[in-house]
Formats: sequence, structure tokens, C-alpha cells
Amino acid sequence: MTENETPLKLIPLGGLGEIGLNMMVVEYGEAIIVVDCGLMFPEDYMLGIDIVIPDISYLRRNKEKVAAIFITHGHEDHIGALPFVLRELDVPIYATALTIGLITEKLIEFGLDKSTAFETVRPRDVVSVGPFEVEFIRVCHSIADCCSLAIKTPAGVVIHTGDFKMDQTPVDGEVMDYARFTEYGSSGVLALLSDSTNVEREGYTPSEREIGTNLDFIIGKAEGRVILAAFSSNIHRIQQVMDAADKHGRKVMLNGRSMVSNVRIARGLGYLKISDGLIVDLKELESIPNQRVLLLTTGSQGEPMSALTRMAMDNHKQLKVRRGDTVILSSKFIPGHEKAISTMINHLYRRGADVIYEKVSEIHVSGHASQEELKLMLNMTKPKYFMPVHGEFRHLVLHTRLAGKVGIPTDNIILAEDGDVVELTHDAASITGRIDSGRVFVDGKGVGDVGAMVLKDRTHLSQDGMVLAVMAINSTTGTLVYGPDIITRSIDCFTLFS
Repeated sequence: MTENETPLKLIPLGGLGEIGLNMMVVEYGEAIIVVDCGLMFPEDYMLGIDIVIPDISYLRRNKEKVAAIFITHGHEDHIGALPFVLRELDVPIYATALTIGLITEKLIEFGLDKSTAFETVRPRDVVSVGPFEVEFIRVCHSIADCCSLAIKTPAGVVIHTGDFKMDQTPVDGEVMDYARFTEYGSSGVLALLSDSTNVEREGYTPSEREIGTNLDFIIGKAEGRVILAAFSSNIHRIQQVMDAADKHGRKVMLNGRSMVSNVRIARGLGYLKISDGLIVDLKELESIPNQRVLLLTTGSQGEPMSALTRMAMDNHKQLKVRRGDTVILSSKFIPGHEKAISTMINHLYRRGADVIYEKVSEIHVSGHASQEELKLMLNMTKPKYFMPVHGEFRHLVLHTRLAGKVGIPTDNIILAEDGDVVELTHDAASITGRIDSGRVFVDGKGVGDVGAMVLKDRTHLSQDGMVLAVMAINSTTGTLVYGPDIITRSIDCFTLFS
């Protein structure tokens, strides 16, 4: 670095060391842009926590520098923290149409729809913000309208892949823009920040279209009702389910708030093509023959209050699983949810259903690039420096090794974690320091109110605790005189009958 050369700073606030929570700060001089603004769902030890969001203390301290937020796609781990971050940062959001539709729905839910400035972009559009020029480049993933970002700065071009895979036969026909990545590689890429989620998987990730063929076969041979659970954001999967239902003469009923809203948004924007009359109201369930019913629902991860779990436990008010039903879990087992999903599957079998899931049939495929695709991305872009993103620490390490195999010099590979300050110039790259970062817990309406001690107390209560409700009632009138007060104690700090 020359004495007067301004370095480009890359500061991950989330997504490097965990799955989810994706947020990257790109800073040059007095200007900052942010790439993605995601959440992560709580781990087992985070008792009572609803969601986890990144600590944005650094952005709060540098609020006057933050010029914009760029979103790669509409998954929760890339947009879920926006309702909280936008309370503190009044900046425009640049994203594609479906992504903005999903964000808008989320902000309305939080009562923040009026003040946000949205800028809708299309692939190959270029946005100028301060010293940055950001080009959106089409990629394939498990959600429509997904883009990588080519960020042009005075120090050089940084390509942030976002989440991607190289699907040669995408459902919507929108193939990844290989030409733009190759063109950038030919003209010079300073640094590549690439998705590491699937780095442990050899070969190539199968096409989403293959799953559609399998689902069509299963739905076609099912004799009774079909209950299919999928991620509501996977518009391509939903399209294939709709096509199969239409082909085999089934009516589709939607269940789950996010499923209903996402289908409405995607259909309104033209991302879903659905025949008139194919979707009917859930109230018509009993009036339609079993062999003509397809219920499309959320709850594939065994969430305790989801419709599918309540059906499995036989305590859903409207929907009962019957003998002869075919239940399809068209999603992966997310780490940490295996026990809940297995319990739900066991109960579905007890109700007499035939359950089809990832471990017994090919009814789900990842949206992330496997090893050979990650190598292709490195070879197309030919970056001077490489920094793996989006993954737990082992994923990041394995991705650095993969980069070494395709010829990236060890000294040019940056293994960073959340909070590291990475500085790049034309001829140097290094981690120069750390900033405050971490995880902020959202518990109901409380944001950041819960810390390590509270989680520790909750753990004690869940294992060896007791809860007392104390109140006083007038025995003559029956009116409440005092309370109720809730008292919680764990055994290590309260000895019963001591």
C-alpha cells in the first residue's frame, strides 16, 4: 500500500462463522454500503428467543456514512433483520422486484412500510452510490430473482456472489449470467467473496427441475389427499407443485401465512403462472374428493405451532391427517431441527399417512453451489484475493483450501470472521483489526434485552426449575384481591422445602 492510498474495507457483521445472519459492510473513505441484512433462527440453547439479528453498533456509530443497502435475494437470512435495522438507518434499499415485494410485506407486518425508499433493479443494472458502482448479475438459487453483486470501487472490483448454484436447466429458464462473470474475470477482479454453504459436497448440485419430475411422479400416483410442505420462499418449487397438481386434476389449497402471502406476491409480480381456478379456499376441503386435493403448507421443519405439526399431533381445528394421505416434506432437514422433524414424521405415520421425505426419496435439492461449481466461480472471475463467506468456520476453512487447489496463492486468501476489518488495496490484503460485532437476541418485542445470564437462567429453569403463580381471591365475592404474580426459581438457587 502506498502512503496515500485509501484502502477498501470489508467488514462482515454476520454470516462468517454461522449459517444465516448475512451482512457485509463495504467501506471506502467516507462512504459505506451494506450487502444483505439477514437474521438467523435461534439455536437450541437460546431458550425463548424468537430470532437473532446482527449487532449493528458499527453502523450506528457511522450512520452518516451509510449510503444504501443492497440485497442479493429474498431469503430470511438476507432480509430478515431489515425491520430492526431500518429503525436506525434511513437509507434506500436496492433489490430486484420479487425481493422488494417480500421485503415490503415484512415491513408492513412491522408497521414500517411508509418511510423506506425502495429502488427496483434488474440483472445487469448498474447503480452508482458515492464512490461505488454496483452491478446486479443474475444467478440461480432456491428463490427467484437472485443476484450476485459486482462492486466497482477506486481500489478495484469486488464480486459478492450472494447465494448461488449453477443450474443449467432452471425452472424459469433464467440461466446464470456466466458471460458477465467471465468478462469481469478478464478485465480484473480485486476480490471474490463466495458462498461457502455447500463446500463439503463434492461434484455439482442437481437442477431444481429434477425435483419437479420426482414430485410430479409422486403426486400422480397418490390415491388419496396430498399434503405437501415446502419453504414458502421457494417459488420455483411451488411452481412445479402447481403444474403437477394441474396436470393430475387436483385443486390446491394454501395453508400458512407466509405461504399465502408469498404466493400472492409472486403471482402478482408474474413469477408464478397459475391457472384460473386451480387454487381454492381451504373451506372447500370437505367438498372436494380426496383424490383431487393437494394441500400446500408450511411447517416442514417441525415447528411446534406450525399447521403440519398440529396435524401430526391431531390438534389442528380444521385439518386432520387421515389414513391414505400422502405427506411430502419437500425440504431439507435444517441442522438443529432433526429431532422435531423426526417426531413429526413419527406422528404422521401414526395417523396412517404415507410420509415421503429427503432421506427416503429425492424430493429436495439444495440451492447452493457444490465444490465443482465453486471452482468454476473462482476460475471465471480469476480474483487476485479470495475471501469465503456464508458458512460456519469449517466451511470457510474448506473453501480456502478449495481456492488453493485452483491456483489462488495462500497469501492472497483471507480467512475472516464476523467483526474482522479486512483492508484491500491494489497490491495488499490483510486483516487490520476488529470492531464490535455479535448477535442481538429478539425476544417478543424486546430487542437486545436478553443476554448470556438470562439464557443461563432459562436453561436452569428448563432443566431443574419451577414456576409459581401467586394470587389472592376474596372467598366471598370471588374478586381478585392481589396478583397474579409469577415467580420462577431454579433448583440451584432455591431449595424446595429447605
